[in-house]
This record gives sequence, C-alpha cells and structure tokens, in this order.
Amino acid sequence: QVHLVESGGGSVQTGGSLRLSCVASGVDISTYCVAWFRQAPGKEREGVGISYSGDMTTYADSVKGRFTISRDNAKNTLHLQMNSLKSEDTAMYYCAAETRRCALVPDWLRYWGQGTQVTVSS
Repeated sequence: QVHLVESGGGSVQTGGSLRLSCVASGVDISTYCVAWFRQAPGKEREGVGISYSGDMTTYADSVKGRFTISRDNAKNTLHLQMNSLKSEDTAMYYCAAETRRCALVPDWLRYWGQGTQVTVSS
C-alpha cells in the first residue's frame, strides 16, 4: 500500500523560504513520477512541479526560478524548496506519485498525501 506523508508547512513572511518534504512508503520513488500540487481556498488544484523517474524536472511558470524539487532516493523522500515566497503561494501543498502517465494533471496521478499548509503573509 502506498502512503505519502507531507511535512514542513507553516507560516512565513513574504520573501521567506520553506522546505516541504514528502516521505513515501510502499513505493520506490526512484522509479516513480512524483509531483507537487497546491490548492488555495476556492481555487482548483494546480501543479507546482513534477520530477520524472529520470532527473528531468519541470515547473509551473508561477514558481519557476523560485521553487526546486529534489529527491532523496535513499530516504524515499521528495522535497520542495520554496524561496522568495509570495502571498499568492498560500495554499495546501500536496505530493503525488504515479508510474503510468506522468504530467502535472491531477487526475493522472493515483497516489496522494494528505497535504501540508503553507501560509505567506506580509
């Protein structure tokens, strides 16, 4: 059974940084497509970035240059380093994993964590 558990969320001021983690069990993330999504109140879930089973990573335009996805395959953990945070980054952040089609399309990923809240205020 696949479990994904996010952590590292919290409250931070504009311009600050946070590092989210997603620990996976029941799956070897080195062979999976893994991604971060976020959802703000009243808005649809949107893709933040995705890491393919190789080393290729792509990001949404809204976070490009500020957010970085990394994997620690030895710890079966995915990270999201978020720098230069803005108020519009406030959302619940989710990690997700999949072995089949790999894209920043929420319906395409089967496995999801419970989310961690990020709040950015001035």
